[in-house]
Amino acid sequence: MSCSAAILAGGPSKRIKGEKALLDLAGKPLIRRVYGAVVEAVDEVIVVVEAEEKIKSYSSVLPQCRYVVDQCKTRSPLAGALTAFGASKSDYTLLLPCDTPFISADLVSLLIGLFPRHEAVVPRWPNGYLEPLQATYNTEKGLKAAESALSEGKLNMASMIGKLRNVLYLSTIVIQQVDPGLDSFFNVNTELDLREAEKRLRLKVRGS
Repeated sequence: MSCSAAILAGGPSKRIKGEKALLDLAGKPLIRRVYGAVVEAVDEVIVVVEAEEKIKSYSSVLPQCRYVVDQCKTRSPLAGALTAFGASKSDYTLLLPCDTPFISADLVSLLIGLFPRHEAVVPRWPNGYLEPLQATYNTEKGLKAAESALSEGKLNMASMIGKLRNVLYLSTIVIQQVDPGLDSFFNVNTELDLREAEKRLRLKVRGS
């Protein structure tokens, strides 16, 4: 079965200046670090942006990707997911945020390896919190579920996932076997987060 990766870069940067996905982390934009973790594991990489004028700046960083503009009037991760599913040419789609610079290629492989037997594979923390933007979905069924949820006025990813059957909730305890520190789920929302990312990257370099 084929798999596309869709990096969602359409959300506004409310707590940090500039385009979050293009923020520099040790000489490399955040979105390029996400791309590097996934490109070898999928058939195509799609980037979902919020406006046509954004494509130029993003494509200068990642010319290898296919770009689509989020056509939904309501800005939300679910709307971005709907756009991604609609653009995907593959049986399954791996959704990824643009601001998780430490996503593990091993986690990507795990998510992709498990999906053929499920409509979705979604990481879940012990407290029940989901990571729906680092998850794989059956493209056709995900599209229908997202459309249905949005038609009901619901904007959260959980409302879409609730409409799917045979969802595998992958415990973070299991994920720790391939990503011991669970750094894959660290995202950059503020300047403080960016400094923390720089610190973590230095520690990774020293430890390698």
